[in-house]
Amino acid sequence: MTDLRLYYIQKTKKGQLRIGLWSVLVFAGYSTIAWTINSVSPLVFCLFTWILLLLFHLRYHRAYYRRLKILEKKFPEAWRLYLEQRVQYYKKLALDDKILFEQRVQMFISEKRIEGVDTEVDDHVRLLVAASAIIPTFAFPLFEYPSIHEVLIYPNAFNESFQTEGEEGETKNILGMVGDNFLKHTVVLSKPDLLQGFDGTAKRQNVGIHEFVHILDRADGIVDGIPEALMDHQYALPWMQIIKNEMSTIEKGRSDINPYGLTNNAEFLAVVSESFFNNPHIFHQKHPELYEYLVTVFHQNPDNWG
Repeated sequence: MTDLRLYYIQKTKKGQLRIGLWSVLVFAGYSTIAWTINSVSPLVFCLFTWILLLLFHLRYHRAYYRRLKILEKKFPEAWRLYLEQRVQYYKKLALDDKILFEQRVQMFISEKRIEGVDTEVDDHVRLLVAASAIIPTFAFPLFEYPSIHEVLIYPNAFNESFQTEGEEGETKNILGMVGDNFLKHTVVLSKPDLLQGFDGTAKRQNVGIHEFVHILDRADGIVDGIPEALMDHQYALPWMQIIKNEMSTIEKGRSDINPYGLTNNAEFLAVVSESFFNNPHIFHQKHPELYEYLVTVFHQNPDNWG
């Protein structure tokens, strides 16, 4: 799929065709009844039934019509230039893929609430949040992060109580977090760390990608480092063995992978995904087996682009 707009046009046209066929059948049926009993009353019911069919169609397809309206808007040139400058992933895409990326950016920014908490959020920040969400799911263009409704941008790192200020000497080292309980539909990101992850250079760390990979991992109901929504079941056990082996290498100090990946399997997946997308060539050279498994997980091979 290279054009989401065409996809939604096809979906709405199919819906329109179905309601057209049902309308013909309803009209024919009620007309036959009206002619048989020599009364116009069935035609009144026909009109009422047609209105119900139309309302059902509009309700069932409202998301498609809404997205078509979003995609009818021209992608701002300033946004395109900013993505070229700051997002290496986007810069390496072929032209058709860039169009698809831009369409998904438009939809994400339009459908998810991205707000600052004691800090300003401009279009640049919104673009980087959207890019963070789209990059891991680019091979799945219809994936919409249904469990996420909003992204909160904090002025700095924060603590477990989501505070950026506290008592002197208190450690505030959380750069991003996927909420749970009352914040289960929310992602929280540190603004300076989000920007740093997309400084236009190849880096290992990217807090935006990190947190959205956690959401993909959670899509099957369990945050365990096995994103079953993306990964075929046959690869699960080999993947767990790869994680175990690589963790052992990190513990021995013989790996350049961020030691934070030792926290648990879920953090390992998020950490290596940052390098996979932000610095694929170096990551492929140093960790070829791990790289190939991530190709299988995300259905992408970013080292082959550009």
